[in-house]
Amino acid sequence: MGGGDGTLAGDELSAHPHSLSVRAPLELTRAQILAFRRRVGALDERLPRGRRSLRQAAWAGLQDSMPRAALVSIHARVEGTTPSTLRDPSLVQVWGPRYSAYVVPARDVAPFTLGRMPDDAKGRARALDMATRLEAALGGGRMGADEAATAIGVHNAIRYATTTGSVLIRWDGARQPLVWMAPAPAVDPAAARLELARRYLHVFGPATPESFADWAGISVPGGRAAFEALGRSLTTVRTPLGDAWMLARDEPAVRAEPGSSAPVRLLPSGDAYTLLQGADRTLLVPDARRRGALWTPRVWPGAILLDGEVAGVWRRAHKLLTAELWGRSSRTARASVEAEAATLPLPGVEGGIGVRWGAVG
Repeated sequence: MGGGDGTLAGDELSAHPHSLSVRAPLELTRAQILAFRRRVGALDERLPRGRRSLRQAAWAGLQDSMPRAALVSIHARVEGTTPSTLRDPSLVQVWGPRYSAYVVPARDVAPFTLGRMPDDAKGRARALDMATRLEAALGGGRMGADEAATAIGVHNAIRYATTTGSVLIRWDGARQPLVWMAPAPAVDPAAARLELARRYLHVFGPATPESFADWAGISVPGGRAAFEALGRSLTTVRTPLGDAWMLARDEPAVRAEPGSSAPVRLLPSGDAYTLLQGADRTLLVPDARRRGALWTPRVWPGAILLDGEVAGVWRRAHKLLTAELWGRSSRTARASVEAEAATLPLPGVEGGIGVRWGAVG
């Protein structure tokens, strides 16, 4: 996906994206945008098993705030996903965008950590101080995050250290995360920020600087500066939501004829395909009532992607998955969801997961 060799070289500064295009913006329909996002997100056709595919699946990170969410996201994208896939050495966990638990490629830690280094001097000093204190408390070992935070006299503020790029975590949902120190990537934070923006644009694009800042948990001026610095590597497009930007190298892909959609994919809470805010949600789910069912005030349910459209929601408790399809659903659609649920590679559910049809609260 996107970055090819994963290098973090920044582009020259140039004009603000608003002034980049000398031709009329490319006009994109909802169908084109969603087809592009599914294609780059490997949701129409699973990738072959292997580390290259894992890196592609995690190109913009995989949120793991809900237990096993990242594993379910990988399963939706990569063939042969097993309960042990998250232990592959090509993947690591960090406190990523918005300080949430994320699974990211081990070789790409910099964008998700250093790329979010605060823009202000006070914020940078706080991150560096927290990392220094955390390193002293850990003494070269590993410790539960709560214990480490107590040892240095803080609570969730321990997460500020992640933007130094020197903190890794391991969380399986059952207990508090383990936390330890690692060598910080030898990457300039400004270059890491640009790479984070490229990855966001590739997976979530077309997008705006404001939506990037919201997703990454950085300041809006920081998001705008990143788009400005990307310069002529961006192209302006016109979407049903207004003007936005995407990577110029992605234009052929968004123009391409859509391929066949997968019959069904079960996407977990916080999956990259549904990790949207504000008006961006209206593009994915035009019906306001159904948006309220997917993006609830509390913990979001998972989304049922049926023939390329979000068509329902689901939640799981142990070996039982409760599913709700919106509108009238066929026996074939239900059978497809049940077959997909049975393949979820979750630990402790040997024998498969059953599906109960009903309202998802």
